[in-house]
Amino acid sequence: MSGLQHTRRALFRRGAQGLGAAALTQLLQGETLPGLPHFAPRAKSIIYMHMVGGPPQMDLFDYKPAMKDWYDKDLPASIRHGQRLTTMTSGQTRFPIAPSVYEFRQHGQSGAWFSNLLPHTAKLADQLTFVKSLQTEAINHDPAITFIQTGSMVPGKACIGSWISYGLGSMNKDLPTFVVLHASHTHPKANVQPISARLWSSGFLSSKHSGVALRSMGDPVLYLSNPPGVSAPGRRIVLDGLKEMNQLEQRRNGDPEVLARIEQYEMAFRMQTSVPELADFSKEPESTYRLYGEDARTPGSFARTCVQARRLVERGVRFVQIYQRGWELHATLPEVLPSQCKDIDQASFGLIEDLRSRGLLDQTLVLWGGEFGRTIYSQGKLTPTDYGRDHHPRCFTMWMAGGGLKPGVTHGETDEFSYNVTRDPVHIRDLQATILRQMGIDHQRLTYAYQGLDQKLTGVEKAHVVKEILT
Repeated sequence: MSGLQHTRRALFRRGAQGLGAAALTQLLQGETLPGLPHFAPRAKSIIYMHMVGGPPQMDLFDYKPAMKDWYDKDLPASIRHGQRLTTMTSGQTRFPIAPSVYEFRQHGQSGAWFSNLLPHTAKLADQLTFVKSLQTEAINHDPAITFIQTGSMVPGKACIGSWISYGLGSMNKDLPTFVVLHASHTHPKANVQPISARLWSSGFLSSKHSGVALRSMGDPVLYLSNPPGVSAPGRRIVLDGLKEMNQLEQRRNGDPEVLARIEQYEMAFRMQTSVPELADFSKEPESTYRLYGEDARTPGSFARTCVQARRLVERGVRFVQIYQRGWELHATLPEVLPSQCKDIDQASFGLIEDLRSRGLLDQTLVLWGGEFGRTIYSQGKLTPTDYGRDHHPRCFTMWMAGGGLKPGVTHGETDEFSYNVTRDPVHIRDLQATILRQMGIDHQRLTYAYQGLDQKLTGVEKAHVVKEILT
């Protein structure tokens, strides 16, 4: 697989010597790469809900009752073990333990623990798959979110959605293979961590594999509508002219990006019909809003993006990425976290139940989590009712559902401080390898030759599929 793109480039150059433009264009219609899938896929689509900022695992899922007796005591040095700290807490003279102020209960036959902030998600206890032992090396947001999305802390690599688009291609010629949605948050004090389009960039892969961001207000995609005075037939004439000029340019220089440009213009033309239909919620029944919550009526809400995600996978979109910001909880956590959880709780439940009822959950892999976890010790002032938590890369929790996973399973454990992994560590490279595996892809064999290296999503270090959570 590593030499495939070189072969393609050679083929494109030979196209200048006799291969017709129609055949060249056909090569870039989004078919699966030769040899893929490597295995029988368990999922056809992915919905990845990323909570930007890092949800505090010990306030949501990683129940640590012993911490009640440790209130305001210093985290033992033997537990911290010289861990690298952020500049936000490295100057603290103390690291006082802040037990969660929330009540926890076990739910379902699985006995999974949930805090009382997530009553709707808790109803899914026997459908969810928890990984409580995720680890990363990144300690600050930008490298951490870049790492979990692209497999590298250094910007410029292709993100996971782009890799899946590259390997498996499209299932709907009228919609992008990879779509990005941005969900709003409701609490005015929520600390918002900035993100940028490079998180859904195709990096060194063809630009046609980049994520397409759909807006919640106005036109779903900028410049998709025809300008005033331009008819659809007139637009078609212009595109045909551009296509001819781009094909001439491609024959001259053999650059595959010119063909990608042609395809993007054609996709935009088809999306003029498909995207308005996708964005039209007028035919959604009232049962949708009872399931996802009334917030689903509000464009840009997390609930609305979850309904949109279901509509996308229903139409054959392979990868849907939802970003919700506001999970940067360095201070006033007991004030902000309940609002963040209210934003996502019923909607997450609604999405899983909706997919299940439509027969889509088995073929859709759903993920929920952030780029790292949070510290058991308080950042700044600690009181019985108020605290904040710093970044913590050593352990964090993610839940998943559908797509060939074992439901009602919890994988991995942490110590009584939710600080170190004590059983079954899962590096984010292992997570990435597992996601690819469920889509029928061997992470070691999906490569792209670039800068003298067979590039992979999981990089050059070892990564292992987490087989214990797979059916």
